[in-house]
Amino acid sequence: MAVKRPEIHFESVEELLGVPQMQDGTELVKVRDIFPFKDHPFKVVDDEKMDELVESIRTNGVLTPVLIRPRSEGGYEMVSGHRRLHAAEKAGLDKIPSIIKEMSDDEAVIAMVDSNVQREEILPSERAWSFKMKMDALRNQGARSDLTSRHEVEKSSSKESWSSELVGKEAGMGGRQVQRYICLTNLIPDLLDLVDQKKFPMSMGVDASKFNEEVQGWLLDYYKTNGKITLKQMAALKELQNLSNITKYTFTATLNGALPEGKGNGRVNLSERKLNKYFPARMTAKERERIIIELLEKWKAEKDNK
Repeated sequence: MAVKRPEIHFESVEELLGVPQMQDGTELVKVRDIFPFKDHPFKVVDDEKMDELVESIRTNGVLTPVLIRPRSEGGYEMVSGHRRLHAAEKAGLDKIPSIIKEMSDDEAVIAMVDSNVQREEILPSERAWSFKMKMDALRNQGARSDLTSRHEVEKSSSKESWSSELVGKEAGMGGRQVQRYICLTNLIPDLLDLVDQKKFPMSMGVDASKFNEEVQGWLLDYYKTNGKITLKQMAALKELQNLSNITKYTFTATLNGALPEGKGNGRVNLSERKLNKYFPARMTAKERERIIIELLEKWKAEKDNK
C-alpha cells in the first residue's frame, strides 16, 4: 500500500522577502503610472544612502515590492515605497514590482505611516505630520483596534488620548510624546525647519507652537537677528498675559529682559549682521558710525527736552 506523502508547500516570493501577504499578488507596474501619496510627510532626499540604493537596484533590481492602490482617476497611488520608486527611476527602470491592494483613504494613511515610522532616521517634522495623519485616520475609523490595546488605555475616555496611545505604542513611545510631536505641526514652516536642523530644541518648538503665527514670526526674526533664544527667554514669554495681543515692542523687550545681566562695563557690541538690517551692505563702517552718532544725539536731545 502506497504511503501518502505530505504535500510540499513552497513559499511565495512575497513570503521569502518578508512582504505582507496580499491576495492581489505582485506584478510589474509601469513607473510612470504610479503617483505619490497625497501629503506624503516623509522626505525623499538624493543623498549618499539614495545613491547606494540606486546602485543596488541597478545590480540586483528591486527586491522588495512597493505597495500601491488603484486611483479612481487612473493609475496607482504609492502607499509604501517612495524611496524605492525614486531610486528605480534614477536607475532607469521602466517597471517596478508592486503589490496592488484596494484600500480606503484611512487604511492607506495607516499603512503608509506604519511602513515608514520605524526608519532609523526620521526628522521631527516627518514624525509630527505622520503621527497627525495617522491619528486623524484612526479617529475617522472610530479608533478601532484589538481589545487588548483598548483595555490598556480604557481609563481615558478621550478618543484623541486613545488614538495617541495606540500610535505611540506602535512607534515605541508614549501617547503624551506623540501629542507633543503633533504640536509641532502648528509651527510656521521656517520654525519647524529650525527644529529639524536641531537649531531649535523640540521643547521650545512645542512651546512656540502655542503662539499665533504673528508671534511665531517675531520669534523667528529674533532668532535670525540674535542667533539663539534661551529656555529662560521662552519661559518669560509664556508668563505674559494675553500673548496674542501684545506688541512686537513688548515681545522684544520681554526676550531682552530675560537675558543675563552683563558685567556692567557699558560696552555695546553691534555685529555686522545686526547692522546690515539697517544699512546698505556697501556702506563703510565710518559712515555707519557717523549716522549712529547723529541718531543718538537726536535721541538724547529729545529726551533732555522732555
